[in-house]
Amino acid sequence: MPKESRAISAEPVTLTAADGVKVFGVHTSVEKPKALILLFHQAGSGKDEYATIAPRLATWGYSSLRIDQRAGGDLFGGNATVKALGRSTSYYQAKPDLVAALAWAKDKKLPVILWGSSYSASLVFLLAADYPDRVKAVMAFSPGEYFDDKTMVRTAAANVKAPVFATSAQDGHEVDEARNILAAVPGQKEQFVPKQGGVHGASTLLRAKNPEGAEPAWTAVIAFLQKVAP
Repeated sequence: MPKESRAISAEPVTLTAADGVKVFGVHTSVEKPKALILLFHQAGSGKDEYATIAPRLATWGYSSLRIDQRAGGDLFGGNATVKALGRSTSYYQAKPDLVAALAWAKDKKLPVILWGSSYSASLVFLLAADYPDRVKAVMAFSPGEYFDDKTMVRTAAANVKAPVFATSAQDGHEVDEARNILAAVPGQKEQFVPKQGGVHGASTLLRAKNPEGAEPAWTAVIAFLQKVAP
């Protein structure tokens, strides 16, 4: 547990993507933040994938923004962006939502960490490659070549300048996918391969989904965060 307690608050945020789509989110803020983490969800999901993760990150001094991306659904509750749009899009079409979150983060004048789950774990590599000067670190939970171009993520990873953390389910295919993408990253990188438990995406941190493996995964996550944004 962290040594000091901090005041934490959460408030709704509405972003406008470059193509005019309204993107709904929640900003969890903490006094004296070490960094701002942008939390991006998996397929069929929404911002509440991080309903318990964001407050726990805050106890360690990390503010966050979690958003409902236009490729998503009701897996962890509602997705207000999909509801307003009237449909869920392809994974790649959600990229402008992540770009809007990064633009919103600029005014906060904090180190920015990109965090993606499943398809979003792949999009964060594209974002970090496109905006190298605005990304402090990348955290990818079950990344893979989820897009039509099956080399797109590795190509982007080769242009990522920031330190990268990746993990996955305790599944040979997922572990290999993460390893192959990480292999392209030229700089600091680490892969956490679960020895017990381990489930797809950021759900690996949820005790309800991953009773045996959640705490070891949290230990690895906090250790990485304390290295890149102490």
